[in-house]
Amino acid sequence: MRPNTMNRILLAASLLAGLCLPAAAQLSAPPNTGNTFKDTSMLKPPATAKVAIIKFEDLECPACSHAYPIVHAAADRYKIPIVRYDFPLKMHIWSRDAAITARYLQDKVSPQVADEFRGAVFAAQTSIASKDDLAAFTRKFFQSHKLNEPFVIDPAGRFSAEVNADYTLGERIGISQTPTIWVVSQKNWVQVTDMNQLYATIDNMESQVAQSTPGKTAANAPNSKLRHAATPQR
Repeated sequence: MRPNTMNRILLAASLLAGLCLPAAAQLSAPPNTGNTFKDTSMLKPPATAKVAIIKFEDLECPACSHAYPIVHAAADRYKIPIVRYDFPLKMHIWSRDAAITARYLQDKVSPQVADEFRGAVFAAQTSIASKDDLAAFTRKFFQSHKLNEPFVIDPAGRFSAEVNADYTLGERIGISQTPTIWVVSQKNWVQVTDMNQLYATIDNMESQVAQSTPGKTAANAPNSKLRHAATPQR
């Protein structure tokens, strides 16, 4: 084979390989422990925040239950928003119904009560083995908060559609497990696979942001008006 022909083949192969690479570097904490994602273009904080936590969670997932208080404590400490998405795994029996109820509470009552419901579900997770158990738990939650539980939570399917939209977005990103958690800035993101490294990851991200914006601090004002923004648990 002639040298020029070989060079063309090698160049074409390198270009093709470049097209197959992810859109952004696959960064994780600890290093080399994260997943490979298909599309990370949406992994950015809200426009008003410099750093945020993005998470996809399943209310029936034990690992999500473990991560929940850690993530919220970190958001509270650093005053950064949490952008939450529901990703109910198909093998779980009741997680999708719980997510729909949380969406109802967020829209019809308040984001704070919705977060309280999610936290309560995680805390009681091991005692909820069926949809009937979830219904009984939900009834007690409404009663304890002096709320009237509607006969049908989502008659028009609005909140179900919101959960479906989150799931579709997760598939677009390439999520394969829950929780999937990132610390993000407007220019970078890091997947956190070890909750023990969440605080250090936020520190590092805020330091990067501060270095890229001379004369400004890396502090972030919390954004309580986001559709998925969580109220930090104290």
